[in-house]
Amino acid sequence: MSDPRTELAAAGARLAALGLSPGSSGNLSVRIDDHILITPTGADLAHVDPDGLSVLAPDGTHLDGPRPSKEFPLHSAFYRRDPATRAVVHLHARHATAVSCLDPWSARSAVPPLTPYFVMRVGQTPLLPYAPPGDAGQAEDLARLPFPFRAALLQNHGPVLAGPTMARAVDAAVELEEVSALLLALGERSPRLLTPGEAGALASAYGSPWGEH
Repeated sequence: MSDPRTELAAAGARLAALGLSPGSSGNLSVRIDDHILITPTGADLAHVDPDGLSVLAPDGTHLDGPRPSKEFPLHSAFYRRDPATRAVVHLHARHATAVSCLDPWSARSAVPPLTPYFVMRVGQTPLLPYAPPGDAGQAEDLARLPFPFRAALLQNHGPVLAGPTMARAVDAAVELEEVSALLLALGERSPRLLTPGEAGALASAYGSPWGEH
């Protein structure tokens, strides 16, 4: 079984190598039993020290390590929403952040069902109204949304995604960035989207949150 600290550091290096975490932007966390490991404030995801992570209780109490990322409330909101969540990824990836600056496709998803893999690996991705980074009220809004989702766009800020493993959360982050790039490349064109039936069938087959699924 892989060490969660090492796995988190490897995930950060992968995301940075893909250009999805420029500079010292972004933060990652994993939940282990009764505590949460999160990258410290200002961490460069390309060079995460597995032994230099912040350790917090689920309620946000700082237990050990350096000062945690101020985005911890967003991570906590996902962990509270779904006990199966074991990892959260928050990035300032260029294309997903650009889409967060646009009007959402629908109330439940800022991004339309352009590709099967977006529906399968990410699912509906609501846009949360703008709030300053680290705003606890925005995190509570995320926690209270009354429909299922594992990813969200923070208006004019970037994406945050959750998964049952760090690998799944990272794969979803990569897929969201790719579909966001595709959406921007299409510009003002009116693309053919997956039909509700097509998207719904994929969601049912892959356990992905979409529509009523």
